[in-house]
Amino acid sequence: MDGAQFNGVIAAAANIPANGETGTYTVEMFLEDFPQFSKAGMKPREPLVPEGILGIFIGNANRSILPSRYFETWRYAAGLYVAHFSALYLKTYSDGSATAAQAAGSGQQTGLISEASMGDTSIKYDNEAITLSMAKWGSWNATQYGQQLISMARMIGMGGMYVI
Repeated sequence: MDGAQFNGVIAAAANIPANGETGTYTVEMFLEDFPQFSKAGMKPREPLVPEGILGIFIGNANRSILPSRYFETWRYAAGLYVAHFSALYLKTYSDGSATAAQAAGSGQQTGLISEASMGDTSIKYDNEAITLSMAKWGSWNATQYGQQLISMARMIGMGGMYVI
């Protein structure tokens, strides 16, 4: 086996993508696949996420979610990637803030409401599920899109199975 052929075998076994391999996911594909991220009633569809930010998410998806790894599920996986980051972005979105405190408040971590009361208003969030999972999967557990993508990635990364 010559050196170049051997290096190709090593790269394939290590799951290293081919040089220059990228996806071709587009804004149009995203808005078709995930219409919940477009303004209602607009034709053609107009994204809720600013186009510059959406372009960053799509560019990252095209470099991270590769067709050679996801095969026929590639388009959906790339869409989940973009939807995950779009959802996180929109959770903190505001047209503007009157004060720095308002701007900072939009980025406050949330979780499941574990306690609530009405007199003198009190809400307690349970962030444990998110913070414990951060050690393993980062923010991917913060949205259902991220959870679906990680589930797909884990199945794809599993490799072959042998059943008796």
